[in-house]
Formats: sequence, structure tokens, C-alpha cells
Amino acid sequence: MQRLDYADYQVLRQGARVIEADGHGEKVLLLPDGNFLKLFRRKRVITSAALFPYAQRFASNTEALRKRDIPCPRILATYRVAEIERDVVHYAPLPGDTLRQLITGAEPPPRALLTQFATFVAGLHERGVYFRSLHLGNVVMTPEGELGLIDIADLRTYPWALRKSLCLRNFQHMLRYEQDRDWLMQDGGLPFFQAYATHAPQRWDSGQLAERLS
Repeated sequence: MQRLDYADYQVLRQGARVIEADGHGEKVLLLPDGNFLKLFRRKRVITSAALFPYAQRFASNTEALRKRDIPCPRILATYRVAEIERDVVHYAPLPGDTLRQLITGAEPPPRALLTQFATFVAGLHERGVYFRSLHLGNVVMTPEGELGLIDIADLRTYPWALRKSLCLRNFQHMLRYEQDRDWLMQDGGLPFFQAYATHAPQRWDSGQLAERLS
């Protein structure tokens, strides 16, 4: 992680459009060249983020995903801007539309998309990827028709397939979002969980899994 003076940061963000902000300030900036700056604030004096900043986690997670052939953003640089107490990741976005965008339209999304997503989730779990913030707004369909992940600071990887408890926790998080839940649980959730169980690293009864999470 590089140290970046505030004056140089101002040059870097010149002409940027604020995509996300909160009461503490800017969080995500879209630069004129189409790349992004994502800012992370350290919320406490003593925190794990001081030892392993979220910007660095974001960068490390992209490397872990690329090793697993999972599409994700491309890191350009990570910075520490001491004057504003922010860690910053500068990255090129993963092109495409989020699944949430794709299922929001006049035409119902094809069932094949549901099956593709279920297979993708099974692949994540098989490759040891636990993405606590996994939801349809963080999954992108690329122009090549592949699924990939964005906003990945909140992600862990393991050298083994996820145990069932983590898989269930992942599903519970996804189902917290009403729009996502309505799509994933269509027909009682059986189409989604049947496709997942077919490719999952663990043996599941898709009917029991759908009933448990309904």
C-alpha cells in the first residue's frame, strides 16, 4: 500500500462523480476514465483494519479470486491518505450488469439464469470462497456470459470446500433481500436448490434445503 499525499489524492480524484457516500464522507468515486476509487474509513483506533486495511483486503481478495478463475475487478493501486484517514483502492471495474439489474425488467429473467447462478454459487463453495456479502447486487454477468464478483472486501477464502454451516449462512444472507429472495425462492426454491445440489461440494437434499431456508 502506497502513501498518497492529500494534494496528489485531489489530483487523482479530479472530475470524479460520487457514487456512494454517508455521513462520514465519500465512499465510492467514479473517475472520468471509467475506473473507481473506493474509500475505507477506520472506525476504531484499535482494529484489525489497522493491521490489514480493507483496501488491502480488497486487493488480496481479487488475487485469490483470479487464482480460482473467478472474474472480479482489476486492482490498479492501493493507497493510504493519512490527511483524511482513509485507505483507498483504485481499480478497474468488472464490466457487465449485476444480476439484480438483470432480474429487474419488464420481461421475466430466463430460468437458465437462475440455474447458472446456482451453479456459480456451488462453484464458489467448492473453491473455498465464503463471501458474506453475496447477493444479487454483488454478482455481475460479464459480456462473455460469465458470472463474477464485485465489492469483495468482505470475503474469505479457504484451501478446502466450505463446510455446510458456512454454505447455509451464505444462503441466509442472500435471502435477507426481498427482491433477491422472491427470485431465488420461486417455485418454493426447488429449481435453485436442485441446481445448486447438483454441483455442490457437499451432499444436499435440495428439497430439505429449500424447506429449511423458506
